[in-house]
Amino acid sequence: MDVTEFQQWIKEYYETRGWSELDIFIRIGFLAEETGEVARAIRSLEIGRDRPDEKDESYSRNKQELTEELGDVLGNLIIIANKYDISLEEVFHAHKEKLSKRYDV
Repeated sequence: MDVTEFQQWIKEYYETRGWSELDIFIRIGFLAEETGEVARAIRSLEIGRDRPDEKDESYSRNKQELTEELGDVLGNLIIIANKYDISLEEVFHAHKEKLSKRYDV
């Protein structure tokens, strides 16, 4: 699946669930929440959680958790991009151009 197909799949899936109808400020809150979950997953991978009420997981399980949380962040970013009719291809090219100009690459 390429990025355009994935962006369309997310659009359709979120619409089916009724998640696309949420106010953009609620969506930004979800994005912030998911970003925090990415931070927690990275902490688990890098230094562990060190909590007596949580069992230690394997490296592969922690990596899978990070993969899933990155997907949640990406899903929220795609919904935001879709709201403003911005393709991920456009985001990729704009970001690459901005960095290339900024750092003379």
